Amino acid sequence: MVKSVFLNFIFPPPASVVVWGMTVLSFMILASGFLSEIRGKNLNYSKFWNANPTAQRQIKLSGKTGMLLFYTPAFLAGLVSFWIYPHEGVRSTILKSAVTLHFFKRDLEVLFIHKYSGGMILDSAIIITLSYFLSAATMPYAQHLTHGLPEPPINLLYPGIVLFVVGIIGNFYHHYLLSKLRGKGEKEYKFPKGGLFGLVICPHYLFEIIIFYGISFISQTLYAFSFTLGTTFYLMGRSYATRKWYVSKFEDFPEHVKAVIPFVF
Repeated sequence: MVKSVFLNFIFPPPASVVVWGMTVLSFMILASGFLSEIRGKNLNYSKFWNANPTAQRQIKLSGKTGMLLFYTPAFLAGLVSFWIYPHEGVRSTILKSAVTLHFFKRDLEVLFIHKYSGGMILDSAIIITLSYFLSAATMPYAQHLTHGLPEPPINLLYPGIVLFVVGIIGNFYHHYLLSKLRGKGEKEYKFPKGGLFGLVICPHYLFEIIIFYGISFISQTLYAFSFTLGTTFYLMGRSYATRKWYVSKFEDFPEHVKAVIPFVF
């Protein structure tokens, strides 16, 4: 029953072993990342760049270099997909545009918006870079395999565009607010204010989750939904760890401010 209902929202799963393998692998890696973050085994970037004892003995990158490494290969994968899969219909074009725009925006934020207080461990940067790159390469390929197939009974393309636009605007706005917390030369962390920071400590993650649900609705492939679900779990774990960090650093941390979902989590 549940399976038949779900199939109304997606294209028939492809026979491709590669896509099936990437679907399972992406979800398992991201879900395991959720468990690691909850248990305090954080990936070493942002506030947690030196959280693990072994981090002091590993190769370090600057925050800006590490974050450019995160997003640039994924942006290039999205860009190249226009050349590899040209003229495959409106849905495919919008999907490739959304994937490319999301990672291009992140590169622009790294270059012109973000302010950095710490470094990043190379091992963590490689894990995140591969995750984003493989998703940006696999989503257009999975969409390519649907070319010529009947559309899903329930069309989520236009709701997906709305979700994507809301997500990308909200994500940018809260990154901008974070960048304004510190003056020139300041590196200490402060309690963020404005926007949805009065309800959750990681609204930028909330809107990133919305971005990927928008992309999933645009795509309507099993891979896109699987990656988005895994991303949701990982970012929930990361935001939980971030809230725990803020509680440990700020004695007056408001109890009602949740991690990523207002009033819930």
